[in-house]
Amino acid sequence: MDQPSEFAPGRPVVLRGGTVLTMDERRQVFERGDVLVTGDRISAVGPELAVPADAAVIDASGGIVMPGMIDTHRHMWQTAMRGYGADWTLTQYFVWYYLESGKLFRPQDVHAGNVLAAVEALESGVTTVVDWSHGLQTVEHADAAADALRSVPGRFVLAYGNIQAPPAEWTATPEFRDFVNRRITGDDMLGFQIAFDVTGDPAFPEKPAFEVARDLGVPVTTHAGVWGATNDDGIRLMHDNGFMTPETVYVHAASLSADSYHRIAATGGSISVSTESEQSAGQGYPPTWAIRAHDIPVSLSMDTSVWWSGDLFSAMRSTLGADRSREHLQAHAEGDTVTHCSLRADQVVAWATRGGARALGRDGQLGSLEPGKKADVVLLKNDHSAVSFPLLNPYGHVAFQAQRGDVHTVLVDGRVVKHDHRLVGIDLAAVRREVEETVGHLRSAMGEEAWRTGMNPDIPATKILDNPYTYTDYRSAATHSRHA
Repeated sequence: MDQPSEFAPGRPVVLRGGTVLTMDERRQVFERGDVLVTGDRISAVGPELAVPADAAVIDASGGIVMPGMIDTHRHMWQTAMRGYGADWTLTQYFVWYYLESGKLFRPQDVHAGNVLAAVEALESGVTTVVDWSHGLQTVEHADAAADALRSVPGRFVLAYGNIQAPPAEWTATPEFRDFVNRRITGDDMLGFQIAFDVTGDPAFPEKPAFEVARDLGVPVTTHAGVWGATNDDGIRLMHDNGFMTPETVYVHAASLSADSYHRIAATGGSISVSTESEQSAGQGYPPTWAIRAHDIPVSLSMDTSVWWSGDLFSAMRSTLGADRSREHLQAHAEGDTVTHCSLRADQVVAWATRGGARALGRDGQLGSLEPGKKADVVLLKNDHSAVSFPLLNPYGHVAFQAQRGDVHTVLVDGRVVKHDHRLVGIDLAAVRREVEETVGHLRSAMGEEAWRTGMNPDIPATKILDNPYTYTDYRSAATHSRHA
């Protein structure tokens, strides 16, 4: 994966003359600004910068320079099945992955999905992804996931999970501890979280897994407030046992009560909103309209490409649409009219960048274009598109007009990984071959009839509608309780 000679390691790079969205605390915008990168850091930001004579110059005129986007929840291992579940409900997803065919994934299949997802992220200007990797049935699967992430020049966080076993069981094994010791070395290109959900079972079977996370000093990320699966009872168990921390990331949080939002706010956690997922699969209404009142930090995520797109442009666009729709409908129900939108374009751009950095505890290094921060930089520029001009409201352009095909250049840790709309040093043909082998394996293992019906699977007579997790028989109507 060698870089082109003009971007040789150690050579400074300057993105010259673009509209620069710094996403700093003041939301500074430079209409004709430059960003200078030296090594793995941003050296300077501003108009008409003086740069070293040997700097490689990237013409950003007519484009937008912004921080690399950060996705805080993506099931990367599922990407080899891109689009397969386009018509699924969340219950059908649970049936397919949790109860039936998810068990068929071999370590090499996890590897294939992770590589494809990682490459797709870079192509789309997403420079950091949390791999919510709940398909790690064995440590061999985990090694395959980590190997895949290490093979692609992006920044990743491996959120280790296993939906086929109780969290208390797999986190307690010597093999899990050995994996953490071997693979998680403090390198800022591969972070680590522990990923599992809390059913609300009063016995709190997930408690030992939280204790392992506390002992290791690593964050927990959890699907909270998912209609039919997780609920306020789980939040109360976490809170009463002291497991809600500022590092905890609550994914979706779409069917929680105000009480749970108060607990999240009081303990400093953040919420990863996956609007395309929530509004399509049924976790609950995308919650940004509700959590604004609680001042809970928000980041954005794409969930899984087995259904939806793998870029954060779609996340920003759908989040604005869902939030504003709810605001208008609520006003109409009260005989009123919204005259000014509460959620603005600059806020969702901030959630897609600095919001993700904050959720990962890396606000001091990522998420904005400021001297001294890591050089994760994206240039949106497409001279062959009529949609690229005029550029009047740059935040609105990013949120509503731009798409992954407009991503011209991407730097991660100061390294150019995409330039002139083409990935650098990525063998897409090899990625395709690996993915095709995985798809072939799954179709063969399932059989053609099951493969076809899997796109709209029947629901078995199980407790799936009350609890999709196999390690507890707990059933509670609270997973279906209604909140205004």
